[in-house]
Formats: sequence, C-alpha cells, structure tokens
Amino acid sequence: MHIDFASPSGGTYNNAGSSRQLVSYCEHEDLERMEKGIYTDGFFDLTDDNIYKSKVIKNIDTNIGQLLKIDAKFFAIHVSPSESELRAMGNTEQEKAEAMKRYIREVFIPEYAKNFNKGLSETDIKFYGKIHFDRSRSDNELNMHCHLIVSRKDQANKKKLSSLTNHKNTQKGR
Repeated sequence: MHIDFASPSGGTYNNAGSSRQLVSYCEHEDLERMEKGIYTDGFFDLTDDNIYKSKVIKNIDTNIGQLLKIDAKFFAIHVSPSESELRAMGNTEQEKAEAMKRYIREVFIPEYAKNFNKGLSETDIKFYGKIHFDRSRSDNELNMHCHLIVSRKDQANKKKLSSLTNHKNTQKGR
C-alpha cells in the first residue's frame, strides 16, 4: 500500500476552513459513473457505509473545538494499493472496494490511532473514506484508491491529533 498525506494548499486540500470543497471533490467520479450505470461506492466510516455528503461535511466541520481559525481542521490521506495488491483484493470493483474498506477499518485506522501514543484506538478517530476507481494520471490497468478525510480532533472533540506532528511515538508528544 502506498499511503500519502496530502499537503494543505489553497485549493482542494485547504484544511483551515470547511471540508466542503474536499468532500465535493471526492464525489467527482460518482456522477460520471452513475450516468454510465457503473458501480459507485459512497462515503464510509469505521462502522457505516453510504454516508451522505452533508453528514460528512457537518461532522468534520463541527468537530473543531478549541482550534484556532488558522489551525488545520482535518487532514487528507490517500491510500493506494499496488496493481498486485488490487488483483488480490477480488475480481469485481465491489469486491475490491469492500476489501479496501476492511483494510482501512481493520488495519490503517487502528495503526493511525496507535501511532499518536495517546492511548487512542480506532474508535477515537473521526474519519470518512471515499473509494475512487479511476486515476487519470496513471498508466496502470487497475487504479482503485481511497481518499480519507480525518478530523484534527478525536471523536470526543477533546484531543488534537495531527498526522503532520514531529513528535509521534514519544512521551513528550502528549
């Protein structure tokens, strides 16, 4: 799996304000696929599938207690399996999407939580994922990947979490 943390910018990944622009971007593939009658997969979190865009925006944008106006409110993470990993994930796009969601829920988010060294578990992380099936800038035959929008605050809106912090896995970073 290739995992990268999108750097905040003034565009789609601007994370100092509302998540609306990023959430809307994450849906860009769906309209085209629906018009063609091709399978799409909605937003998901740790336990639920097919979450509405409005709920994603509301839940990310209101989970900002004690953050300053200029602070990051969320982070964007891309999870991209290799072609060989994708082939092993199933035969259909739906099977591959389900396998990707299992990986995010059972492996990635638990490890993400643990790496803060704050005694967190996957249930403490507020995130939403969106599966994309195509990537125009790739020559690979299989291009499924996942966009994650992860809140800067934990589920309880108490602890600040930053995937960009320089003191991960230290006692000092609490």
